[in-house]
Amino acid sequence: MNKNQSRRLFLKRAGLGAAAISAAPQILASSYNQKILLNRSYEENTYTINDQINLALIGSGIQGIYDTTAALKVQGVKLVAACDLYLGRLDRAKELWGDDIAVTRDYREILSRSDVDAVIVAVPDHWHKKITIEAMQAGKAVYCEKPMVQNFTEGHEIIKVQKDTGMLCQIGSQGMSSLGNEKARLLYEDGAIGDMVLLDMYNDRYSSEGAWQYPIPPDADPNTVDFDTFLGTAPKVPFDNTRFFRWRNYRDYGTGVAGDLFVHAFTTLNYIISSKGPTRALSTGGLRYWKDGRDVPDVTLTFYDYPETSTHAAFNASFRVNFIAGSGGGGGFKLVGTEGVMEVGSNSVKLVRSKLGMTPGNYSMIAYTEATQKKISEEYASKNLESRKSDLNTGETLWEAPEDYKGGHYDHFYNFFQAIRGKSTIIEDPNFGLRAAGAALLANESYYEKKPVNWDPVGMKLT
Repeated sequence: MNKNQSRRLFLKRAGLGAAAISAAPQILASSYNQKILLNRSYEENTYTINDQINLALIGSGIQGIYDTTAALKVQGVKLVAACDLYLGRLDRAKELWGDDIAVTRDYREILSRSDVDAVIVAVPDHWHKKITIEAMQAGKAVYCEKPMVQNFTEGHEIIKVQKDTGMLCQIGSQGMSSLGNEKARLLYEDGAIGDMVLLDMYNDRYSSEGAWQYPIPPDADPNTVDFDTFLGTAPKVPFDNTRFFRWRNYRDYGTGVAGDLFVHAFTTLNYIISSKGPTRALSTGGLRYWKDGRDVPDVTLTFYDYPETSTHAAFNASFRVNFIAGSGGGGGFKLVGTEGVMEVGSNSVKLVRSKLGMTPGNYSMIAYTEATQKKISEEYASKNLESRKSDLNTGETLWEAPEDYKGGHYDHFYNFFQAIRGKSTIIEDPNFGLRAAGAALLANESYYEKKPVNWDPVGMKLT
C-alpha cells in the first residue's frame, strides 16, 4: 500500500466513530482528545498431565526467574528442572517452584532429559549460541533471551541449526508480543503518522542496580560458584565474584547497553514498521560515573540510518542510554512522522496528530511593511494551504491496556507455547532476532572502533 492510500485509510477510519475504530481515533470536532481501551483474548483450555508442556530453565538468575514466572502463568506449562552455576540459585529455584523440580549445574543434563519439551536459555550472552544450538539439536523448543548472540557471525549458525532441525526457537524480547506493539503496528500501517522521519529512544537510570551493580551473595566462593564453566570460551582469569554476578559490565561475557537495552527498541521498531533494519551506525559515549572495573560505557548515544523500503521512508534513529541521569531516570520510545507522533509502550500507545503550519507568522512578517504583509497574507490565503479539513484531523488519542491485562511478557510466552502446540507461529524467530541484535551490536562496533559502521540488513552482516 502506498503512503497516500495508507493515509486515506487512516482518515477514513478516523471518521467512523469509536465503535468502528480499527486503528484510528474518532474525530468529533476541530480536534480530539480521547482514551480507548485495548483488548486481547486468550484460548482457555484444561490440560491433562499428558498434554502439558514440560519446561526447564537454564540460567536461574534475575531474568531467568522473571521469564519462568511469566511462562508458568500460561495454562498447561510445568517446570520440571532448573540449572545454574551458583548453588544458591538452585536453592532459590526450589524455594520458588517446589522441591520436586530437578536441579543441576550442568545444562547438558537438562538437554538429555526425555521429559523436557522446551527450555528457557537465560544465561550470559557469551553462552547463548552454544546452548541454544545444542538444545535444538537435542530436540527441544528454545526460548533464548535477548540479545540472541554476542557477536554478528553467531546468528547465522543459530539460523542454520533451527532450519536444519525444524525446532522452534523464540527470541526473548519480552515486549515484542505486547498489546502496545500490536496496536502501534496497525496504526502505522494505516498511515496514522504519515512517513517515518525519526525514531527517538532513550533510557535513563539513576541507581546502582540500574547500572548493573547487582548484589553479591556472602556465600559466593569457588565451592558454590562454578567460575571456570562460566568463563566458557572467554579469556581465562582468576576466580572473580564480580565478573560472575555482574557479567553485563564486561565485554568478555555481555554486550553492554546495546545488547541489553537497544535490542528491545530494535525489536519493537522493526516489528511496527516491518523493517529489516538500518544500514549505518555512529556511536559515542563513555564511562562517566560507574568506574568499578567495568569495560563498557555507562553513557551511550548512537545514531542510525534506515534506508527507504516498501514499508517505510528513509529516516534516522536516535538511541540514548544514561546510567547516571540526575533527573532520576525514565524512558521513552517515540516514532515521529510527517503527520503525527506515536509514543509506544508495552501497555499503551499515544498518537498525537498536529496541524502543519503553512502560512507565515509574525516572526518572518516583521521585516515587511504593513502593506506588503497584507499582500503576502492574501496570497497565502488564496492557496488554502491550511484548510478546515486539516484542522479536523488533529488531536490526541491514548490506547491503553485494561487493568487486568496479563502483560507483554506473558503474551510472548503464550505465543511460544501456542506455537509448540501447533496453534500459532513464532513471532520472533532467529532471523528476526539477528536483525534486532545485529542492529544493536552496531553500536558497540562503532564505539570501540571509533568510526561509523555499515550494515547489510538483508544479508545481516557488516559491510
